[in-house]
Parts: sequence; C-alpha cells; structure tokens
Amino acid sequence: MTLTIQDLKHFQQQHPNHRLELVDGAIIVMSPSGFESDEVAAEIVAQLRNWVRPRKLGRVTASSAGFRLPNADADVRAPDASFVKAARLKRTTEDFANLVPDLIFEVRSKTDDLDALRTKIRQFLELGTIVGALVDYRTQTIEVYRNQAEPVTLGNGDRFTVPELLPGWEMEVSSIWAPEFD
Repeated sequence: MTLTIQDLKHFQQQHPNHRLELVDGAIIVMSPSGFESDEVAAEIVAQLRNWVRPRKLGRVTASSAGFRLPNADADVRAPDASFVKAARLKRTTEDFANLVPDLIFEVRSKTDDLDALRTKIRQFLELGTIVGALVDYRTQTIEVYRNQAEPVTLGNGDRFTVPELLPGWEMEVSSIWAPEFD
C-alpha cells in the first residue's frame, strides 16, 4: 500500500512525538539520533543561523523541518540541518515547505547507514539542492556533494564553505565536534 502526505499528516496527529519522513510511499519513523550526533547538528545549525539571520539571507532549520519534495512520490524528508535562500521562501509556513532546500547537512548517528545517507543527499541534489554535506563525527570528516561533481572530503584543519550560496561564510570543520571537558 502506497501512503500519501495525508496519511503522513494523520499519523503525525496520532503520534505527535515521532519524527517521520515519507519515502517512496512508506512512512519512516526516525528514532532519536543519539546525543553526540545531535550535538554536532545543533552546532552546525547555530553557526549557519548566526551568519544567515542577521544578514537576512534566508532560513535555517533543524531536523524536524519537513520538506515536501517535487518527486513522483511527493516524499517528505527532513535533513538534520538545512538552509533555504530568502528569495525562495519569503514567508515561513507551519506546514511542510514545498521546495527543496539549497543546502542540507546529514549528520551520521550511531544507527545510520552511510550509503543510505549518501542516497538521501543525492536525491536532494537531483531535485535541486545545490550543496549536500554528510557529516561523520566518528571520522571527523565532512563529505561535500555538488551536482555533476565528485564528492570532496574535508577534515580537521579544513574549512567548509559554500560561496555559491553564502559568500564569506565559513565553518571550520574542527569547530563542530562535541567538546571534551576536563
């Protein structure tokens, strides 16, 4: 049985504390990610937001923001962090955004399959996302994906930049990992 966005909304009403995605006509229940991966995602969102908002460049969202994708199945996906240019979403919505974000981050959690995350990023790119990033706290790397280009892997000592979307913004790779306190 292929489920629709109406089925997803109904399921969410019945289970408001669940994070859900609609993928290929099936509802996927997203389990909690674990502390470290969410801490990394929160740092990415914070750094993005601190650059974007004062400059009124667009919208930054975390993992609960759903995007209704323009594919045949009308999937609803939720990257761990995302950015949408202001010109593309001038007013916010309390529903799912009917567009693909310009920039997405997927942060590997302890239960994530890397190939599944890469597939998700590629789906976003095929539908119009400009840059997708796979963040792996275990290896302390970021794989950067752009359409029609080979992925680039960044590590500590490198800076993540997206000049085509956010000229002047940079994020030191080493700055997003969970700190250790003595």
